[in-house]
Amino acid sequence: MPTSIKLGDTIGILAPASGDKNLFIDEKICILKNLGFKIKTGNHLYDKLGYLAGTDEARASDLMDFFCDDNIKMIMCLRGGYGSMRILPYLDFKKLKNINKIFMGYSDITCILNTLYSKLGLVTFHGPMATSDFNDKYTLSSFINTVTNLTSSYNIVNPSHIPLICHGTTNATGTLIGGNLSIICSTLGTPYEIDTHNRILFIEDVGEDVYSIDRMLCQLKLSGKLDSCSGFLLGQFKNCNNKKTSYTLNDVFNNYIFSLNKPVISNFMSGHDTPNLTIPIGAKAKLDVKKARLCVELMEL
Repeated sequence: MPTSIKLGDTIGILAPASGDKNLFIDEKICILKNLGFKIKTGNHLYDKLGYLAGTDEARASDLMDFFCDDNIKMIMCLRGGYGSMRILPYLDFKKLKNINKIFMGYSDITCILNTLYSKLGLVTFHGPMATSDFNDKYTLSSFINTVTNLTSSYNIVNPSHIPLICHGTTNATGTLIGGNLSIICSTLGTPYEIDTHNRILFIEDVGEDVYSIDRMLCQLKLSGKLDSCSGFLLGQFKNCNNKKTSYTLNDVFNNYIFSLNKPVISNFMSGHDTPNLTIPIGAKAKLDVKKARLCVELMEL
């Protein structure tokens, strides 16, 4: 299991996918330093190669170097964008075995989060990145409370003014997996395909039309990924409702997810909006639909 960090520890910042403007990167690093952490930047953090932060080999080498650097206690991705999947063949998972270090990101980073769990059994964290909004108090408190206090069990709930919506009358247990829906679908048919058997599937997305969400859930349905889940955690689907059609996002969820009559918690505040709550990918979890919460146990399954 990952080891908790404390204020004063070093967080490594790298860009496994897309990069950003140098000045913007520096501004965001200053925010993390002001939170009380030391920062080490990847050798290729400022690289630019079209829509990528440098070559695939360079981005992969930063990740390998950070995992093998004992002085770095946590690895945080700069941002998503595109490119994480391209570095997976360059990762030496044998060298990463038995390294218990926090790795955090979301969006395009979804494929790395789930692959590190599936290949290594390492619990990773779907949560804010260096370019995220740490001025949001709920995002910040969830991040700090998680990475500095990885206890054997804890509960995750929305801020009190944002209700969780529960579906079903029984709870679901299983390993929590998932992340960005588009990225999950892009791994199907590859060596990094997600395994949903008896697991709780978390999904979120941003800027997709309703028909696109329909298509992706249809793909997961036809590949047997939805029927094999023990339950579902539906995060933020920011700007995914198309006003040009009467068929809504909720209609799509009714068709593919709610109709399975499995426990579901929706309107969970994690994804491409604020607040962005931190959740552990690969941890044993329980969807508690009666108490409207996600219960997490950081222990071996």
